[in-house]
Amino acid sequence: MNDCDPGTPGVGKTTLGKELAQRTGLTYVNIGDLAKEGNQPPLAGASVTPPFRFEAVKADACQLYDGYDEEYQCPILDEDAVVDELDEKMIDGGVIVDYHGCDLFPERWFHIVFVLRTDNTQLYTRLESRGYVGKKLQDNVQCEIFQTIFEEAMEAYSADIVHQLPSDTPEDLERNLEQLVQWTEQWMKDNN
Repeated sequence: MNDCDPGTPGVGKTTLGKELAQRTGLTYVNIGDLAKEGNQPPLAGASVTPPFRFEAVKADACQLYDGYDEEYQCPILDEDAVVDELDEKMIDGGVIVDYHGCDLFPERWFHIVFVLRTDNTQLYTRLESRGYVGKKLQDNVQCEIFQTIFEEAMEAYSADIVHQLPSDTPEDLERNLEQLVQWTEQWMKDNN
């Protein structure tokens, strides 16, 4: 079972993904961290069978980047290289993928996609506290306002596997985790 949890930066993907991995034993992969750190193994909630390891395929993390965006002050992800890096591992299953987008990933990778959503005022505050300013801040808030990530997910994957989850409060986080743990357990029961 593979799960994709996309959303605008600041909606709580990393918090949700790491905690879900701890509660289910699935392997958590943050795509941004994978690109930054190169071939570090992902955080695992428990051992995954078969073992999920990143072999030293890439010489360094720079091979997962395709340049640097001066306007947004961030590296540009080489999407093809990331897909190549993960493709074999995704076949084995048991992976939670965290990234702000999802349409770069093949549909065959995921059994479920949970798009996290946050109130725009809260998102603005969260991003501002992370140091986002100017165009980068405005564009990310607009992305949430216009449901860009959700629409991309609906276009990239079958509508029956794409769901939205509110991510405004600690209570939302706990409800989402309970729902995802329950869904994961049921999927494992039905498919193993």
